[in-house]
Amino acid sequence: MAFTARGRTQTALAEINITPLVDVVLVLLLIFMLTAPVLQSGLEVAIPKTRSVNQLTEQHMVVTIDKDQNVFLEDKPVNVNELPAKLKGAATGPKSIVYVRSDERVPFGAFASVMDAIKLAGITNISIVTRPLEQH
Repeated sequence: MAFTARGRTQTALAEINITPLVDVVLVLLLIFMLTAPVLQSGLEVAIPKTRSVNQLTEQHMVVTIDKDQNVFLEDKPVNVNELPAKLKGAATGPKSIVYVRSDERVPFGAFASVMDAIKLAGITNISIVTRPLEQH
């Protein structure tokens, strides 16, 4: 855009230097790429070890019980009494599969109450997540 002031033509300074913006965006992208795997790992639970372990290839609902007996549905804390209603809302169909991840130090009573809540939601296909034993 040009305009005249007392016979002279001047151009407005309309150029924006985007180099610093690109530098900041690239640094933020790098930070997010490095921290994303850490965020996806979810809750830290010491899963028990067994001899028979199947690899999971599909995504399903996951209920987690940590060492303090806190219950989580997909990494979000939930009251065990509210678990059946939340599972019914998140169920994808009558053949929904729920994976239960439980810390190995959780008492059986807490584990049994979570299993009961899952069955109250009408879900009968329940898998317990374990780790393989190390071979010596």
